[in-house]
Amino acid sequence: MSDTPDGRDATLARLLEELLAARRCGQPADVEGVARERPDLVAELRELWTLAELVDDAATAADPHDPASRAGEHLPRAFGGYRLVREVGRGGMGVVYEAEQRSLGRRVALKTILRGEHASAQDLARFRAEAESAARLEHPAILPVHEIGEHEGLLYFTMRLIEGESLAQRLWRGPLPPRHAARLVGEVARAIQHSHERGVLHRDIKPSNILLDRDGRPYVADFGLARRLRSDAGLTASQALVGTPGYMAPEQAAGSRGQLTAATDVWGLGAVLYHALCGRAPFVGRTPVDTLLQVLEQDPPPPSLIAPQLDRELEMITLKCLQKPADLRYHSAAALAEDLDAWLAHEPVAARRGRLRDVVARALRETHHATVLEHWGALWMLHGGVLLALCSLTWLLQLRGIDQRWPYLSIWGVGIGVWAAVFWLLRRRAGPVTFIERQLANVWGSSVLSCFLLLCLEWQLGLPALRLAPVIALFSGGVFFVKAAMLSGRFYLHAAALYAVALPMALWPRTALLLFGVVAGLTFFLPGLRARRQRRDR
Repeated sequence: MSDTPDGRDATLARLLEELLAARRCGQPADVEGVARERPDLVAELRELWTLAELVDDAATAADPHDPASRAGEHLPRAFGGYRLVREVGRGGMGVVYEAEQRSLGRRVALKTILRGEHASAQDLARFRAEAESAARLEHPAILPVHEIGEHEGLLYFTMRLIEGESLAQRLWRGPLPPRHAARLVGEVARAIQHSHERGVLHRDIKPSNILLDRDGRPYVADFGLARRLRSDAGLTASQALVGTPGYMAPEQAAGSRGQLTAATDVWGLGAVLYHALCGRAPFVGRTPVDTLLQVLEQDPPPPSLIAPQLDRELEMITLKCLQKPADLRYHSAAALAEDLDAWLAHEPVAARRGRLRDVVARALRETHHATVLEHWGALWMLHGGVLLALCSLTWLLQLRGIDQRWPYLSIWGVGIGVWAAVFWLLRRRAGPVTFIERQLANVWGSSVLSCFLLLCLEWQLGLPALRLAPVIALFSGGVFFVKAAMLSGRFYLHAAALYAVALPMALWPRTALLLFGVVAGLTFFLPGLRARRQRRDR
């Protein structure tokens, strides 16, 4: 039963429910332990677990029956040395009140853990880590922490109370003027650079976590997902999905596959700049899952498509922050702030400059879609063998002097068509097919159809069978040229090999298909072998 698609789905659903049940009880969700017991489901389990965590957190935060959701019903009330006046906001882990510190007679923002006495040990550790992370940071644009304490077993900390609104509330009224947006994000970027220099990664930069005072000055708040750049690993397990989907970097959305660095916060800054300029987040889906898939698979719409009057250089700064490969973004938040300052001063910006070496390196690198190759490793190796076998069979028919067209049409029409259907069926059984994979399948399918129609065209023109065979190499080279742009620049080399073999195919037509079979088979077999090894190692 478990080998069928329905059986796999039922097993995955049961395993996810067991993991979520443990998580809700405050126990560690041992995803890796389950994965070791079911290695055949490990890829799907890890991907679905990150989404399950996100949806479960959203449902818990919105649950009106959660005791923490009713925490503000009896206000004002005493809380240790404070008097809670009103609730001013809440997030996935904490609730913030305006409070009066009775000993000093000052108003502060008091944050306490959302789940209260129902909080798990991990929730408490994360909450304490937030307070400690924020307390060690002293910067004019970071919300300062006054006190960390505990009242009746409930952790809390107090901060400066900002009279104003969040950037999210401001953006509800529409985008900011470009120069205003650039100055604001530049100030926030310098605050984040200060955080990075002290070893703290924010990981949840978004408009609702940027507070504006009455003069419009920004303050970075909510370090609830912050972590030390070289520690705190136990608080954020490798497979945990943390952040807000519309502003989340691809390495965050990738869960266990992603390595979080300072570039993760640079992405968040770029997402905030995008929202400030365009009036919407870079990625907007109907559900959190839809948004996450966009983050992983698609590029954001160019800002100028939404705001046509936007300056081209400011658009380039924004898009440099939102590059899928982390090393193509600004190397630091400070570098982003410097480029925004240069734009404001009408000076050349680094986002426009690019050395030839950088351009070539970017062309040859892997894209963010390259991980899908791990699903295709064994199939590409098999496809390379099938392609070589079919080409060898065609060559043997040529050696026997067979001039009729129907054997060749059968091999290249029916044979390849049937194998393509089998190939796609095997891939679908391995797990969900992504958007990029469907595009690749269409590109490859069009080349197969073009090869078959080429043989029909020979027939109509009265040419000998396979006289136009070198064109097949050009079709295949074009396919790998497209793959290079979509997956990895290495495929430009495969495209070049297929283009190059077209000439000897034309010079020696009797061995043309054998030459093509060897080259084309290797162009599939070698990347397939590499992808299979990567999946095994992972």
